[in-house]
Amino acid sequence: MAEVHIRSWKTTYRGIVSDHYLDSMKADEREELWRKGISKTEAFVAEDKGEVAGFANGGPERSGDYQEYDGELYAIYLLEECQGKGAGRELVRQVAIALKKAGFRSLLVRVLRNNPSCHFYEALGGIRIGEEKIEIGGALHEEWVYGWPELNVLCDKGGVK
Repeated sequence: MAEVHIRSWKTTYRGIVSDHYLDSMKADEREELWRKGISKTEAFVAEDKGEVAGFANGGPERSGDYQEYDGELYAIYLLEECQGKGAGRELVRQVAIALKKAGFRSLLVRVLRNNPSCHFYEALGGIRIGEEKIEIGGALHEEWVYGWPELNVLCDKGGVK
């Protein structure tokens, strides 16, 4: 998972986040972060030829800034060569189903504004509900917050466009 995390960051955020930050990312550091945090979330893995090709996880909305949204998609990472084939949609769907079973009603996700995958969240029916600032590698970046007031729309394959 740590390798997928780093590889997807390097392909998605090159030119957005500093090269120095991206080049300094270490698998063992990311692995430790995931090891500590993953047990507290609902996490799902996508495979390609028996290897981890992507993953997503979610849980309770963490900031408390969006009272009408109780669930959050914390992360979704997919190797570039596996994008556009439906794995990302299925990862989001699985997180949504798990959160719904746990009693959540809605979902949000934070995405760097310049992330080329913003259209992915819009295609899933996400509505831009806010903007926030985040520091990455010593630089300030803007995040867009997308929300789904009804988690159900993400749980049904027919509802995901």
